[in-house]
Amino acid sequence: MGDSLSAAYNISMEKSWPVIFQHKLKSVESQSEVINASISGETTLGGAERLTTLLDQHKPSHMILELGGNDGLRGFKFKQTKQALETMISMAQNQKVKVLMIGVRLPPNLGPVYNRRFQQIYQQLADQLDIVYLPRFLEGVAAANPEWMQQDGIHPTVLAQPFLANKVFSLFSSSYLQ
Repeated sequence: MGDSLSAAYNISMEKSWPVIFQHKLKSVESQSEVINASISGETTLGGAERLTTLLDQHKPSHMILELGGNDGLRGFKFKQTKQALETMISMAQNQKVKVLMIGVRLPPNLGPVYNRRFQQIYQQLADQLDIVYLPRFLEGVAAANPEWMQQDGIHPTVLAQPFLANKVFSLFSSSYLQ
């Protein structure tokens, strides 16, 4: 469940981090299947509205949740974003689905106070709901490798996708494939 960061914004889906992640997962769990239900522009509210149908349709064992960036960019209230994320996590957990949540950082133009408060949502939910949490998804991409970012400064290029897939797979495998 994600937004444009997971929906291959401006790159081919075959080169996206979710597809690379799927190949890595299949190399150790050959029967595994990854369903990418990400939509560019998706908000946490939209994700929460779609999740029941997706859980019923696909019956997953795990969910990677990468949503919230569009909430922040649109200035949604923190309470609304937190509530929608908590709803999705609880829906998944109620069906015994293990959750890995990816924290989202916002562009610096929104200010350090807003960004700090936004990040607290993810940390609080990870602690409260005892889920696996990747707080800095784009760390090592944006500042470290500017060529790994598209012109908009928000979306990673195709060059960054293997790095992101490795980051998620490393946490996923150490948490769930023991």
